[in-house]
Amino acid sequence: MSEPPHRIAFHDRLADITAAAWDALRPDDNPFLSHAFLSGLEQHGCIRADLGWQPHHLALYHADHLVGAAPVYIKRNSHGEFVFDWHWAEAYERHGLDYYPKLLCAVPYSPVSGPRLLGVGLVPQLLQALRDECTRRDFSSVHLNFTAAGVSTLQSDAAWLERNDWQFHWNNAGYRDFDDFLSVLRPKKRKNLRQERARVAAAGVEFATLHGDELDDDDWRFVHDCYARTFDDKGNYPALTETFLRHLGATMPRQVVVMLARQRGERVAMAFCLRSTTTLYGRYWGCVRELPGLHFETCYYQGLAYCLREGLSRFEPGAQGVHKIARGFLPQRTRSFHYVARPEFHAAIRRSLVIEQAEIERRGASLRAQSPYLPATASDGTW
Repeated sequence: MSEPPHRIAFHDRLADITAAAWDALRPDDNPFLSHAFLSGLEQHGCIRADLGWQPHHLALYHADHLVGAAPVYIKRNSHGEFVFDWHWAEAYERHGLDYYPKLLCAVPYSPVSGPRLLGVGLVPQLLQALRDECTRRDFSSVHLNFTAAGVSTLQSDAAWLERNDWQFHWNNAGYRDFDDFLSVLRPKKRKNLRQERARVAAAGVEFATLHGDELDDDDWRFVHDCYARTFDDKGNYPALTETFLRHLGATMPRQVVVMLARQRGERVAMAFCLRSTTTLYGRYWGCVRELPGLHFETCYYQGLAYCLREGLSRFEPGAQGVHKIARGFLPQRTRSFHYVARPEFHAAIRRSLVIEQAEIERRGASLRAQSPYLPATASDGTW
C-alpha cells in the first residue's frame, strides 16, 4: 500500500502547535526558530494586525504527527522584514493591482539567517504548500527571507527568485583571547581598536555580562527603555514589548545575553543578544548617555570577548553597518527567495534582480577589499 499523503494545515497562532512538536523539527538550537521565541511574539503583543502581521503558520502532518512546519505570516505591509520590496509594491499599485496581502516565511523583526522550512526531506512539499496557498488566497507573492537551508532546491526551481545582500560576521579562528584576536589585524586597525577600548575604560565605564536569569526588574526596565529609545531616536516603532523580552529571559534564560554598562554605578548602556551553542546574535542596543566609543564597546567588543570566553565560533552583530568591517566582521552573503504569482511581474522582477545582483557583487568585492586582517589571515572562507 502507498503511504497516505501529508495533511496540510495553516494555523493562526503558534500555540495551536505544541512546543515539543515544533522544537523537535529544529535542526539546531537557533533561538529565533524556537517555539518560545515565535509564540512569545504573538502572546506579548509584538505580532498584531495593526502592525501588518497575521500568523498563518504552515504545518504538515502524517498520521496526526507534525513532520514539517514553517513560520508563516500574512503581511499587509513590508515593515519588520529587512528585505526591502517597497518598489515591487509600488509597481503593483501603478498598475492598479494589490501587492498586499502577501505570504512571508520568516522570523519577524529578525534579519538573522537560518532554517525556514522545518522537516527532514520535506522542503519540496513545504514549498508547494506555500505556492498553493498563495494561489488559493489570491495573494501576490510568497517570500522566504534570510533562509540558510533548502537553498539548492530553491535555486534549481525557476519559480523562485533569489535576492542577496551582505551582512558582517565574525568567525573565531581559535583565538586564545582578545589580544590574540588583535594580533591578526593590520597594525593601524589594531591600534584603533585598542584606543577605542581605552577611551571607554578611561571614562569609568564597567561592564557586566548577564544572562536572562540574572537580570532584576530594574535591569529589564532599563533594557527595554534603551531599546525603545534607540527606535524612537531613529523614527521607528519599537514593536517588541518589555513583557516579550522578559518572556525570553524566563523561557530561554541561558540563551539571553545582555551586556550592561555602568558609569560610576549608574546604568548607561546595554546590548541585548541571543545565543546558540555556536553563535552569538547581537540584536538591540541603547544608551542614556553618549560617550566616545561606547557603542562599539557595548555592541561589538564585549560580544567578541564573550565569544572568546565561551568558545563560540561565530558572532553575528545584526544587519547593515560597514563600520563593522574595521572591527573584524567580514562580509557574509544573505539569501532570500521570492515567488511572484503573476507571470508578467515575475518576469519584470527577475530582470530587475539581474541588474541588482551585479551591483551586489560589485559591492561585495569592495567590502572584501576593506578587510582589516593581515594578508595571511584575511580569508575565513565565508565569502
